Amino acid sequence: MNIGETIRNFRLQKSMSQGDIEKRTGLLRCYLSRVENGHTIPSLDTLAKIATAMEIPLAQFFSGGSGENGHKNAPQLAEDEVRFLTQIRRYSPNLNDSDRKLVIAMVKKMAAGAGK
Repeated sequence: MNIGETIRNFRLQKSMSQGDIEKRTGLLRCYLSRVENGHTIPSLDTLAKIATAMEIPLAQFFSGGSGENGHKNAPQLAEDEVRFLTQIRRYSPNLNDSDRKLVIAMVKKMAAGAGK
């Protein structure tokens, strides 16, 4: 279990930035980045602050992401998002690891530019 990855996934599902968490908790963005990237493991008190900021129960960080039916909890997606992800899924087996990283980097850059 990677707690940093779990925190990032919940944060993104909530459409929150690290800055949003910083404002609500007082934890620095650079600290949150280190947690999300697995360089630092937060204390239980810190996890509680982050959970409160995201308005989710602390226990949800440890549930393994499984719902009542045993399937992973996924964010609700719009139809266009589902179509986009379906296309990515269709073509991704043909990509090597380096190409996958390049695609992710391009998407991140485009998404960052879209917010301007």
